[in-house]
Amino acid sequence: MAERGGLISTVELAGILAAPNLRLFDCTTYLEPTPEGSDVPYIAVPGRASFEAGHIPGADFLDLQGEFSDETTPLRFMMPSVAQLEAAFSRHGVGPDSRVVLYSIGTAMWATRFWWMLRSIGFDGAVVLDGGLDKWKAEGRAIETGPAKGYPPAIFTAKPRAGYFVGKADVLAARADRNTVIVNALGPQFHRGLEPSRYGRRGRIPGSVNVPAATLSDAQSKAFVPLAEAEKKFAAQGIAKDKCVVAYCGGGISATIDLFQLHRLGYDNLTLYDGSMGEWAKDASLPIETD
Repeated sequence: MAERGGLISTVELAGILAAPNLRLFDCTTYLEPTPEGSDVPYIAVPGRASFEAGHIPGADFLDLQGEFSDETTPLRFMMPSVAQLEAAFSRHGVGPDSRVVLYSIGTAMWATRFWWMLRSIGFDGAVVLDGGLDKWKAEGRAIETGPAKGYPPAIFTAKPRAGYFVGKADVLAARADRNTVIVNALGPQFHRGLEPSRYGRRGRIPGSVNVPAATLSDAQSKAFVPLAEAEKKFAAQGIAKDKCVVAYCGGGISATIDLFQLHRLGYDNLTLYDGSMGEWAKDASLPIETD
């Protein structure tokens, strides 16, 4: 198994905290419920309060919805323009020689979303902290409180790569392609349509397989499961390196955990359906499937 990088351990991070080119970011967002009958599936609340209550020393905070998402669509967390990303990463001090470490609280999906976005605009110098803040704190490591001090501004120049994001028309076409596997990262109860979905109609994109993002990390430590274990889960769903993988979830966030693990396993033909069920389930013209 040709393992790729992308992950950094708490031990490794502790050893480089003083490195001048380190750019360490807490990427946490919280999804708060909306009142019954609301058209919006959830309220995206940046994790600034939890950041100020305790973060890894020297870290800065990234507000995914507020600074790094397309504000012109009702869908949350959609990929914004390259110019918007260049300006935002420049403000946060990310330059060509930066060593970027991303982490989040409770789940790695906020960190892996930023990792995927950075790769899509040509930046390969980012890694995800295994276990995030949860593991760091569980090991009794140093914590800092208060607002982010930030990093000196830099010049971030994007080099966009095609194929990292697709829309609903691409997904519709992919359903007829034998060389493509569509992977749902939501839990099995939502994949099978057994529980109501906050995104709209119950169910899944027809023909898609299910590798829940939650099964790719350990519920206690929040660390990723061993790659060999992840590979078995993907293989069991017919995902192979000679096929193109289209991953989706509810809002284009947790699916990046699947994509992150597949990348580390050496898979290359990977893409994200950015709109995911937040778009698909509400569009009555699109097919949906339940058990």
